[in-house]
Amino acid sequence: MTSLVRSYAFVLALFLLSSLCLQARVLSLEISPPETVPGEKLWVAMDAREGFGSTLLEMDEGRRVFLPFQADVLVEVDSNGVRSVQHFKDFKWQSVSAGRHSALELGETMMLTLPTDTGVDRVCAVQWFIESRDGQLAGDHHYAQRHGSEVYLPFFYAVEKGGKLLKRGRFGDPQAKPRIFQLLPRLFGNENEARKVNGTLTENGTGKFSDLSDSVLSGLKADGFTHIWLTGVLQQATSTDYSEYGQSADDPDLLKGIAGSPYAIKDYFDVSPDYADDPARRLEEFKALCERMKGAGLKVLIDFVPNHVARSYRSDVRPSLAFGVDDRRDIYFHPDNNFFYLTSEITDGAAPLRLPTVNHDTGEVINETARLAGGADGFFEPEREHGRVTGNNVVSWTPSEWDWYETVKLNYGFDFLNRDGEPNYPTAITPYKSVPDTWEKMDAILAYWQEMGVDGFRVDMAHMVPPEFWKWVIHRARERSPEVFFCAEAYNDDPAKVPGHDPAMREDDNVMLALLDAGFDSVYDDPGYDTLEHVYTSTAWTNDLQQVEEQLGAFFFDRALRYTENHDEIRLAHPETWGGHGMKVGRPVTGTLFGLSRGPVMIYHGQMVGEPALGREGFGGDDQRTTIFDYWSMPELNKWWNEGAADGTRLSNEQRALRKWYVRLLKVQQQPAFTMGNTFQLNQANLKNPDYGRVDDVDWSGHWFYSYLRSDPVSGSHFLVTSNFHGSVTMRNLLVRLTDEAIEALDLGKKPDGQLLLKDRLNQSSVITTSVREALNDGIRIGDLPPLSSAYWEIKVK
Repeated sequence: MTSLVRSYAFVLALFLLSSLCLQARVLSLEISPPETVPGEKLWVAMDAREGFGSTLLEMDEGRRVFLPFQADVLVEVDSNGVRSVQHFKDFKWQSVSAGRHSALELGETMMLTLPTDTGVDRVCAVQWFIESRDGQLAGDHHYAQRHGSEVYLPFFYAVEKGGKLLKRGRFGDPQAKPRIFQLLPRLFGNENEARKVNGTLTENGTGKFSDLSDSVLSGLKADGFTHIWLTGVLQQATSTDYSEYGQSADDPDLLKGIAGSPYAIKDYFDVSPDYADDPARRLEEFKALCERMKGAGLKVLIDFVPNHVARSYRSDVRPSLAFGVDDRRDIYFHPDNNFFYLTSEITDGAAPLRLPTVNHDTGEVINETARLAGGADGFFEPEREHGRVTGNNVVSWTPSEWDWYETVKLNYGFDFLNRDGEPNYPTAITPYKSVPDTWEKMDAILAYWQEMGVDGFRVDMAHMVPPEFWKWVIHRARERSPEVFFCAEAYNDDPAKVPGHDPAMREDDNVMLALLDAGFDSVYDDPGYDTLEHVYTSTAWTNDLQQVEEQLGAFFFDRALRYTENHDEIRLAHPETWGGHGMKVGRPVTGTLFGLSRGPVMIYHGQMVGEPALGREGFGGDDQRTTIFDYWSMPELNKWWNEGAADGTRLSNEQRALRKWYVRLLKVQQQPAFTMGNTFQLNQANLKNPDYGRVDDVDWSGHWFYSYLRSDPVSGSHFLVTSNFHGSVTMRNLLVRLTDEAIEALDLGKKPDGQLLLKDRLNQSSVITTSVREALNDGIRIGDLPPLSSAYWEIKVK
């Protein structure tokens, strides 16, 4: 009997199991099993216990299966019944007795029974897979993403009340693919055209929550966005004085920029008064914005900055949850301290803390922000005796201007100076340790904003915090709101990353795996972004992208957040970046990355109209980025903004065309091929293909041309994505050879005499027709592709 029938039969079994388990002391089910083959095994993973679980199932011989949910019960069934049972407890999988678990044959049916006194009390989610006689895992899954010995299963079944099974993906609906628009309220909607370098709020103005009106939000929804990341809304250290509202200006020695860094958070329970029409009602105005966004069908994302806070942190809204109040400041590290302190045991020198804003030999104020704000002396009064470690782990009484000196690092129980020491928080090797105080306070912060109406969080530098904390806190957040979204900014090559202690994780595993396993919905695809940037700035070829993305592994690849701009990265349209090609370079770069996997995609405000970030703004400098530190506005975005009409009337024809292209790109991402389909990379298969976009006299193809197939086996949605990265050469008579896997995905073998119809959904081209036989023998001929372009060829097989 086929594996498809096997899967269908098991769906019926799970329906019975879930409906019975809600009341019984045992979970029992009776099924009519499919015809089995001796030697096969059935693995059933369930979320069936209280607490968090694991997305990672470690099989024998180094094989691993990744799940889209955290399972805490794993049952192995063979022809003799239940062979083994594992529960996830204390941060690791542990074998439990299978003695009272049974799978008994009763004629043509089978009864599977699981005892509930082992903590199994309900089934919230489930997935299963077959292990064949030759050891193949999940061969019965159409959508399994594979890489080497790893398999990722992107879908699962949620168990609803009454036992109904509902197919789900990591982002909820199986066809959901989050499309995120990142904006800084400080800049978005700010019509002030003064743009005075180091200008004040009065001089340069700022955007407001109210700028995100119903009509603006509806327009963003119509563009194809699903989530809005409101960057920098939490109250940060600033030079702007709101004393009349109880918020005085910060010490000038703690400022980066007249407006201040959005990542030097001064009160985690408040928002910036800058963005409110009435600063006294800023929280009410933020809550009203959340309600408007929900009314427009958009999800609200804000920053969560777990690694550090402003050196001047003080919560007026929740003073009982302030950091450091009960800390022991005479020792560098204690598990229940909120901060790390400078003591003689770990640093040379002595108090007071001397900040790099002043030359301490001459008394000259050398930091521009501090000089303009006035009153700087190079000291912070509360740290004249007890100094604290900076946000970037610098243990010094004299941090440099390159350090995150305006922030202090939070303590999660991980002693970063003793990385190999025993963890001082709950882990698989220290399950008896108590939860540190900082964990509890950060959970309270998340709960506060969830209650306020926030739907999710972009987490800053998530790798600098223990993975065990994330597993603990994200589970608690999802108990409050099951659909809450977590996306991690993280970098595997950062030496400050905190290791986890899950025995199923390997020493050389990418930190992104630990974060995804901990519960993050998505993580930054920094490797993919860097690779394509290096095509223009270094010696990389587009071929390198296939190798880089495959090295991410199946789990990371499928859940990566793809972007080509954000507040940390250089602007695509800046004349000194990305080969100096201007806004046009966004087409091949963004078109290629956005379609790669089922994971989310993100666009930065100004990107769609070619905002170039020219010139110096203040602390942000002339760094090819749009400042996040200064009061400023974006000249090209304001042409689209058009005094709040947001109609693009003042845009150039080139900008209008670019914006329409991005909208089409977002819309095509909603096709089943991109929300659910599998990925088949094609560059390595075309290395020796002379018609694969060769520009120079070289022996290999793939320097400037990239392609892949996305294919959904159920809906029959298929797209061939092709991109020309060269800045001036039109690639002629292009031919893309298909791999065997791509041919199978298109099911071409069954229609050798048929026709392929290709239409570019991005550029509205005419239809290309080619024979299936030619595609099988030679490849797909797509004709010419202009420089700096990307095409999304929808494929129909007739």
